[in-house]
Amino acid sequence: MPGDSPSDDAAGERAQYTEPELQGIRAAWAAVGEATCPRCGVRMQSRAIGGGSFGLGYARRRTWLLCSRCRRSAIFDEARGTRT
Repeated sequence: MPGDSPSDDAAGERAQYTEPELQGIRAAWAAVGEATCPRCGVRMQSRAIGGGSFGLGYARRRTWLLCSRCRRSAIFDEARGTRT
């Protein structure tokens, strides 16, 4: 029956974005400073996340993009464009 196996996404979608979806989100953010949720098409809200290791001479600047409709999110390092 549909939805009985974990690999069957007919009954529901995966909770996290796939890697190609994350790459698209990062590319859109880097290009125009905003991104759209690849699952539901809603403009994602951004939140800056600061922090870093004290005494090491650098502070990481990360961006957290959140979808207000499906509640999924993506976090990436602004300088490197990676998740961490």
